[in-house]
Amino acid sequence: MARSTRAQKITEENERQAMAFFEGTLDELPDPRRSQGVRYPLRTVVVTALMAMVCGCDDAEAMAMWGKLNEEWLAGIVELPHGTPTQDVYLSVFAALDHEAFSRVFRSWAELLTLRLEAQGKHIAVDGKTSRRSFDKGNEQPATHTVSAWMSEAGLVLGQRKTETKSNEITAIPELLRVLDLRGATITIDAMGCQTKIATTIIEGGGDYLLAVKDNQPTLLDDIATLLTEAADERRRSVDELPRPIFEVFQDTDGGHGRVETRTLTLSRDLAWLTASERWSGLDFVAKMVRERTVLSTGKTSTETSYYIGSGPGLSAAAAATTIRRHWSIENSLHWVLDMAFREDEARHRVHNISQNFTTLRHFALNIIKQDRQRKVGIALSRKRAGWDRSYLIGLMTGTAGS
Repeated sequence: MARSTRAQKITEENERQAMAFFEGTLDELPDPRRSQGVRYPLRTVVVTALMAMVCGCDDAEAMAMWGKLNEEWLAGIVELPHGTPTQDVYLSVFAALDHEAFSRVFRSWAELLTLRLEAQGKHIAVDGKTSRRSFDKGNEQPATHTVSAWMSEAGLVLGQRKTETKSNEITAIPELLRVLDLRGATITIDAMGCQTKIATTIIEGGGDYLLAVKDNQPTLLDDIATLLTEAADERRRSVDELPRPIFEVFQDTDGGHGRVETRTLTLSRDLAWLTASERWSGLDFVAKMVRERTVLSTGKTSTETSYYIGSGPGLSAAAAATTIRRHWSIENSLHWVLDMAFREDEARHRVHNISQNFTTLRHFALNIIKQDRQRKVGIALSRKRAGWDRSYLIGLMTGTAGS
């Protein structure tokens, strides 16, 4: 009996710590509602929605049902003067809630997580994603597009910024970068982000960059291709020619899913061949990645070539190749997970700020689940487990699951 009482006290203390942590995090979140007639405290609505999202609830209707089924337990850890929030309450609150303020709260919490993990030499991938069914054809409202920052080593979302369309990523990316701690980080972005302003923002923030270069920077692309072609040319040069560029090469091969891929990265810091290198803040090197894939069942081989610019005088060809590969974890470990485990592509929230605020809620929930470093199952099953096992849910909320 004593052991049971002691275990219960430990559980209650964990629950108290979980709610204290998240309620403290939400202290700076402004309530958009008029104080008169408010029946549900803002922190109650947000914290309950977040726990429901962790437990597998992807929309307001499911959140309301989860809250009702867990009302007796929730009453001991959040204020419920009028019971648990209804579907209409969730929709009205998240429609009115300032999505920028909610994003700031999320970033502050994510920064605490990164400090807890003591991540060094961090890599941050930046990329955009469209919630495909969030459009409203009748009101000519395009689907919500969000640019996210992803710390690949920790598997955590650091922040996000809403844009109206994919083309607006060029303005959204520097806005997002300016509110993140970039010190000691290497930032990777696809060709959309290969802009002088973005490179400058990263350098001024204390980070380094590795940016893909495509046809949106035609002169730069041609210069890099010429430089690396000259680097591979072993002919003797005349005295009035530029000397052959110095370069280093890294190659690795691996297999899986019925194919073998060989990646060869060529990196050069000889920038004399570039016609406008001074436009790019902190530019230290250019690189070319050649991927050669062979399908084992057919024997067919395909080749893909990509070009990059980067800062960071100490980055080797091997490290650059690893960083380039890590960039795609934002597709596999964030965007794919949001679609498959959180059904984001099927979400039809459209009114006012609901779509963006639910995106932030998903990022919150994903980061919470990712804290379980001993997790051996996928995100979708972990969400179900949290709904079935209250002690696991509390462990996730306190960051003690799997410890």
